[in-house]
Amino acid sequence: MELSQICRKFGLNGKYIGATLLKSGNINKTYKVDFDNNGRTDSYIIQKINTYVFKKPEHIMANIEGVTRHIAAKLPDCKRERGVLSFLYTEENKNYYVDEEGGFWRGYGFIPNSITYDAFDTGLLRAAGEAFGEFQLLLADYDASSLYEIIPDFHNTKARYRVFEEKVLKDEYNRVDGVREEVDFLFKVRPIGEALVNMLESGELPLRVTHNDTKGNNILFDIDTNETLAVIDLDTVMPGLMAYDFGDAVRFAANTSAEDEPDISKTSLDLEKFEAFSEGYVGKIKNTSTGNELKTLVTGALVMTIELAVRFLDDYIDGDKYFKLNYPEHNLVRTRCQIALIKDMLKKRGVMDRIIEKYI
Repeated sequence: MELSQICRKFGLNGKYIGATLLKSGNINKTYKVDFDNNGRTDSYIIQKINTYVFKKPEHIMANIEGVTRHIAAKLPDCKRERGVLSFLYTEENKNYYVDEEGGFWRGYGFIPNSITYDAFDTGLLRAAGEAFGEFQLLLADYDASSLYEIIPDFHNTKARYRVFEEKVLKDEYNRVDGVREEVDFLFKVRPIGEALVNMLESGELPLRVTHNDTKGNNILFDIDTNETLAVIDLDTVMPGLMAYDFGDAVRFAANTSAEDEPDISKTSLDLEKFEAFSEGYVGKIKNTSTGNELKTLVTGALVMTIELAVRFLDDYIDGDKYFKLNYPEHNLVRTRCQIALIKDMLKKRGVMDRIIEKYI
């Protein structure tokens, strides 16, 4: 089916001008479509969901529908148009359309004069922290247990460690002897890696709505003022812990190197960037969070880095079946880079905790 026909299924009127394929995002296919309505150009986003990655896309749309409506209801009228994703609906009042070939489509309003960034200075990082903190704040009273779990056990580090242990013992590809040092280290930090799941299971931490992909390029900024507008890419919104989102953002944004830097001497935690993000984030969530949640934010940074290291090394030991590789030992390089970051975080943990306390 032609893209213009898909647009009509969402009730878009006017003369179809054309579409631009957007390069942002690695999973779904995203188009900006334009319509002429009596000389005025109206723009929308139309996406085809990758159903190979997301097996139950209708669950994704139900989650997004719930959280975006909740956020919109709390925003003042002046911010509602640009402060949250607004979905298009079919004649059947569905926020998605399935074509004759099984293609799963959705559409939403294009937020004008907006931009995303891939590189962040401390000012932008502080704003990013505020944006993700605001997202958490607006959803603080949302029943997270009502959400579908889009990726089961995504951050269940106890389950990930069990699988990792099985792969190490099986050693199907005879790789464990060559990575014994890395394996031993990851088992040494296992108590930290499993700490948050244990606290959730014991009731010490509340279940929250979590974004689960808190990279800076999932925030829309005003192109003129750099004011944060909306948190986007909500496909992995599901139940989780506040520390997951905070920790993943820190792991990504405050690392002094790429996550696959071969020279681990370049890998460390940038405390200035950590503080900038923490200031923005904690300033937003401190009054609606529990004491345990605030105390475990730094643990969250460690847990998310440990989890990723376990996933990379698990994949390497298991024959490199999951992550895309650019060269044969790419997963091993990734593992060592994450381990270097973990070690630096452990050295700086006290300072990180004091920074969090400063903004509480």
